[in-house]
Amino acid sequence: MLTVQTLEAHAQALRARLTGELVLPGDPGWDEARQAWNLAVDQQPGAVVLAETTGDVVAVVEFARDNDMRVAVQGTGHNASPLTLLADTILLKTQRMRAIDLDPVTRIVRAEAGALWGEVTAAVTQHGLFGLAGSSHDVGVVGYTLGGGLSFLSRNHGLAASSVTAIELVTADGQFRRVDAENEPDLFWALRGGGGSFAAVTAIEFRAYEVAEVYAGMLVYPWERAGEVLETWRAMDPTRLPDETTVLGRILQVPPLPDIPEAFRGRRLVVIEAVHLGDEQSGAELLEPLRALGPEIDTVAMSPAASLQMLHMDPPQPVPGASDYAMLGDLTPDAIDTLVAHAGPGSDSPLLSVELRPLGGALERPEAHHGARGTFDARYVMFAVGMAITPEMKAAVEAHSGRVVEAMDAYRADEGYSNFAERSGDAAELFADEDVYGRLRAIKAGYDPEDLFRANHPIPSAR
Repeated sequence: MLTVQTLEAHAQALRARLTGELVLPGDPGWDEARQAWNLAVDQQPGAVVLAETTGDVVAVVEFARDNDMRVAVQGTGHNASPLTLLADTILLKTQRMRAIDLDPVTRIVRAEAGALWGEVTAAVTQHGLFGLAGSSHDVGVVGYTLGGGLSFLSRNHGLAASSVTAIELVTADGQFRRVDAENEPDLFWALRGGGGSFAAVTAIEFRAYEVAEVYAGMLVYPWERAGEVLETWRAMDPTRLPDETTVLGRILQVPPLPDIPEAFRGRRLVVIEAVHLGDEQSGAELLEPLRALGPEIDTVAMSPAASLQMLHMDPPQPVPGASDYAMLGDLTPDAIDTLVAHAGPGSDSPLLSVELRPLGGALERPEAHHGARGTFDARYVMFAVGMAITPEMKAAVEAHSGRVVEAMDAYRADEGYSNFAERSGDAAELFADEDVYGRLRAIKAGYDPEDLFRANHPIPSAR
C-alpha cells in the first residue's frame, strides 16, 4: 500500500504520465494548488494534480487504484466544506480543462470539467441561447450539474441535470467512457443529480435554450420593511406563478466592499429578485403587488439573458464563507414572521444573506428522462450565508445560520439538496425516495466497489 509518506518516492512515475502538474506538500505553489473556492476550507490532500487532459485523469485514476489511494475530483471547490479525510487522497483539480464547444443548430453545448458558467454563458448568448446556469458566474458547470443544478430558469426548464445529453468520464477501472441514455444508462442516471461518487467526469454535454432577453431585475426596500415585503411576496404564492416566472425573496446585509455597487454597499435591505421569460407587460402585471409597496430601487426591465449571471450579486472571486440551508414546504404568515425575527431587524444576525427560492413548476413534474434528481417535493429552498474571515466569524455564522434553520423546522420538507449542503452528513438524507438512494448505492457498487472516488456527499457502496 502506498502511503502519503512514501508518495514522493513514486512521484516521478506519475509525473512522467502527466501533461498537467503534480503538486506535493512542501512544493512551491502547494497552498494555492490545494485551495478551494471557499477560502475558509482548509483542504489537506495527499497530493494535488492539476489535470489538463483526459489522459491525465486516466493516469491519476490508475495510479490511485494501483497504490490504494483515493481520488477526489474538484473543479472550483464551491461545495468543498463537506469533503473531509483527504490524507490518503489525490485531489484531482480540473480547472485547466476549460474547452467549450457549441453546435448552434442542435443547441448542444460540450463543456470540459473545468469550465465555468460565466464562460459558457459568454459563448452561448452570442447565438441567442442560454444554459441553465446557477446564480454565480464562476461556479463550475460539472459539479453544479452533477448535484442537480438549480437555475433562475428551472421552474420552466427543470434542473440543469435534466438537460444533460451525454457525459464523458473515467471510471474506477481506468476506462474512458461516454455515457448517455442508450449507453450505460444506469451510470448516466446516477450522475444526473447523484453527485460525484461514481466516476471522474471529464466533459458534459447539455441542451441550451432559446433565451435572448428576459424581464428581470431587483426590487429593493429598506430592511425595516422585511416583514411587510416578504409577506406580500409569500401571498403571491411564487411557487404557483407561471412556470416562466421566478421571484425570490432575500434579507441582505451587504458588506462595504468596493466591488459592490454603491447603491447597495454597506446597507441592510430586503430584496426581491425577479426573472420572467416573457414580455414586459405580462411580467409587470405579475409584479404589481410588490411594486405597489414602493421599492426604493427598481431595476426590473427587459435585459439580455447574460445579465442573469450578475443579478444575485454573488462574490466575483473566492471568499471565505459559511452557510446552512433547509428545504421547506408551503409557507404561512407565521413562517415569514419567524424568518424575519431570526434574520431581520433586531435579530443581531451576522448573516450576509438569507434567501427563499421558490420551486414548483417543472421542478415538481417527474419525467421519464430525469436522472437521480429531477424534481423536489419541497416548495422552497432557504439558504443562509455569511462571511468567515476569522475562526470567530465562522463560528458565529455557523451558529446563527443553524438557529435560523432550526427556527424554520416546523416548515421543513423531508428531503435535501446537495448543492446547498455545505456540512457533512448522511447522503441518504438528501433523497426522500429510499428507492432512489438504494439504486444509487447499487450503481456505486457496480462501478466503484472499492470506493476509489471520494465526493463531498458520498454515496456508499451497497456491497
